Amino acid sequence: MEPAIAPLDRVFLHLGPITIYWYGVIIGTGVLIGLWLATRESVRRGLPKETFVDLVLFAVPIAIVCARAYYVLFEWDYYSEHLAEIPQIWQGGLAIHGGLIGGVTTVIVFARVRKLSFWKLLDIAAPSIILGQAIGRWGNFMNQEAHGGPVSREFLENLHLPDWIINQMYIDGQYWHPTFLYESLWNVAGFCLLLWLRRVNLRRGELFLSYLIWYSLGRFWIEGMRTDSLMLTEHLRMAQVMSIALIVFAVALWIVRRVKGWANERYAD
Repeated sequence: MEPAIAPLDRVFLHLGPITIYWYGVIIGTGVLIGLWLATRESVRRGLPKETFVDLVLFAVPIAIVCARAYYVLFEWDYYSEHLAEIPQIWQGGLAIHGGLIGGVTTVIVFARVRKLSFWKLLDIAAPSIILGQAIGRWGNFMNQEAHGGPVSREFLENLHLPDWIINQMYIDGQYWHPTFLYESLWNVAGFCLLLWLRRVNLRRGELFLSYLIWYSLGRFWIEGMRTDSLMLTEHLRMAQVMSIALIVFAVALWIVRRVKGWANERYAD
């Protein structure tokens, strides 16, 4: 029998009656790094330096609310009896697809108000989004959530993982697949891919569509390994359905925009 292994402390800091959790610190770090990258790229693309600072002030709170609402909606059987827990986002339960819906909707409105290109804003933001997702998955690690099915310690050691990751995957007397790590690494690879694609003479909007395709491919595969999926039906995982829908949508839109001449502007021209 495995010895008891104490998990890492989920609390980052106590400030009197206020408790700050690693989950929030890690997500906040991802947002700040993403903002820094997007701001640098927006200046290079000829936008005012404050553009993405102003956008983030609206997009991040709206995305968090939508991510939580999306999660609560698909777990309503539980939350209908625990209404007080709905605002407790530090416990986890932020659905990325809900956050994307809220964030993209905010960009649409922001672009119209500022009279900016919606697609240009999304192309600039795409690498920041996927890097923020890669960082944010470590918040799941600290909360010991978003893991896969049971595995042995030997399996994890064969992945050449450090002990502090292996030990954190010991939950309720069992080791589990570190699916948070798989997705984080997939997103880091996607971030590198998007940075490379910036050097390719893509048409406006196609960098963001590339992000949707890349992220959705990885999420579909990794979601099939998880034990805490939001379910659409008894056998359909919501994230996998959304992943397929986003891939089909992105590929179809890519083709239609080129055929219709809606994406004739190339960044490097």
